[in-house]
Amino acid sequence: MPPIAIKAIRPLFSIGGRLAPRATARLAFQLFCLTPARKPAGAKAHKVHSEGSRRLAAAQTMPFRVGKARVMAYLLQGAGAAPRKRMLVVHGWGSAAAYISGLAEGLAAGGADVVVLDLPGHGRSTGRHLNMRMAVEAIVEAERHFGPFDGAVGHSFGGASLLLAAGGIMPAAGRISPQRMAVIGSPTRIEWLFDGFSQMLGLNQSVRTSLIEHAESVAGAPLSQFDAIPIAERIRTPLLVVHAEEDKEVDAAHARRYASVPSARIHWANGHGHRRIIAAPEVIDTVVGFLVMDDKGDRRSTAA
Repeated sequence: MPPIAIKAIRPLFSIGGRLAPRATARLAFQLFCLTPARKPAGAKAHKVHSEGSRRLAAAQTMPFRVGKARVMAYLLQGAGAAPRKRMLVVHGWGSAAAYISGLAEGLAAGGADVVVLDLPGHGRSTGRHLNMRMAVEAIVEAERHFGPFDGAVGHSFGGASLLLAAGGIMPAAGRISPQRMAVIGSPTRIEWLFDGFSQMLGLNQSVRTSLIEHAESVAGAPLSQFDAIPIAERIRTPLLVVHAEEDKEVDAAHARRYASVPSARIHWANGHGHRRIIAAPEVIDTVVGFLVMDDKGDRRSTAA
């Protein structure tokens, strides 16, 4: 949100927080879930998006519905003869399938059929809002349509959503059960997002508390369960964690927490930041090696 817009609405939330904290919290949650503009911002983003769109032009579009949303899915058929592994690829917040299509293309070249999603409010899917519950429901519905998936990979918000979907912490939303998973630049906890958002809008403690309560009501689970580490320890699914130590959007401390998870291996892709990391050749090769090749003995990824 532009600084000028934040400056304009802060007084409204200050007044609302004193007069009607619960109603103000609901309004804040709607703003929290509002997705960014879909048009690429800047020449570099436009170039990346155009290249990704060209990759997806060869894919089969297979939209499906989740609640009121129409979710766009792209199917890229893998190289080689059937039967092929089936993979799911999920982008991050403010991104789209086009931006992560290089990774999807790499998985397809490695011999897998790949389903790439535009989450609600992103890409060619409908809506202007997205939250974890909506993302998990889209992922679960994708598995119903195209799965079961042999592997799944998600970037940032998409990776966190995959872990929550695999952990089944939202009983009403369902769960997925891929054989292997990979997360790239993904957070393990989300309390810091609510803290930062509350500070940005100047929300008082009463509104902050009501905001969390409303978010938990929407999710159908307490925020304390939105922790990827106990989920990964419980499900024991082989997990690849890719992160850059200089990531400025999702601190590397999130990745380091996986050191205690026996089923996880950490790969440091330093020098690629938070967004460029999904297109880095070494990252694509590492993810393909882990999800597609490892159990065949054809290739192994390197992890630090």
